Amino acid sequence: MAHILIVEARFYAHLNDMLIDGVRSALEAEGHSHEVVTVPGALEVPAAIALADQNGRYDGYVALGVVIRGETYHFEVVSNESARGIMALTLDGLAIGNGILTVEDEEQALARADKTRKDKGGEAAKAALAMLALKDQFGVA
Repeated sequence: MAHILIVEARFYAHLNDMLIDGVRSALEAEGHSHEVVTVPGALEVPAAIALADQNGRYDGYVALGVVIRGETYHFEVVSNESARGIMALTLDGLAIGNGILTVEDEEQALARADKTRKDKGGEAAKAALAMLALKDQFGVA
């Protein structure tokens, strides 16, 4: 079974709790173990994954966080750069499920974080597991 690291940008605690609930349910349903580490914001998620991967303890990763559009350009920077950093790591061969929500308002975030609705946390966990299965299929360590 796989050991997954959940890296959460804990800016909106109530939304992150919902996302983590979805991730845990998806991983535990398949018999996988996990740990959680918290970083200040979505921009720090790729760096934390890159650092964690250096120790070889984790088979895959789930990136979590919520970025809600505000009145400034900061939303675009955070959304784009966190996604770019995660994509770069996946192209380097890491199995990552990206569950960082980028939304217009809290209502959209609630709909996506709630595991009884859109369950984006659970979907991110399943994406990480699917990428691990592909690595196994292709014989990649």
